[in-house]
Amino acid sequence: MIQSISKNQFADAFRTYGREDQFSYDGLNALYDYLEGYEELDVIALCCEYTEYESADEAASNYFEYEGMEYDEDGSEVDTPEEVEEKALSFLQDRTTVIIFGNGIIIMDF
Repeated sequence: MIQSISKNQFADAFRTYGREDQFSYDGLNALYDYLEGYEELDVIALCCEYTEYESADEAASNYFEYEGMEYDEDGSEVDTPEEVEEKALSFLQDRTTVIIFGNGIIIMDF
């Protein structure tokens, strides 16, 4: 038997498991929209598999392969913040699932 749940029920499930601070309100809504077709809700598994970040650069900086910003010899930034964000987003999209929403991103950890 498959039970459909609303966004509110989805959020309530995270509160029930003590995981209400795992994702922001907007992040939880984005995750719900992404997972809507799944047949089973496993809050703990989702919290272990997905992480929310404020930016792609922040997310990518958790992985050793990512070079982040580049600097010239005098220490000034070569890339603009927008270019760094694009570079980080591309890095992540080449390696994992990325859910972009208004206030940040959620990635499937890899």
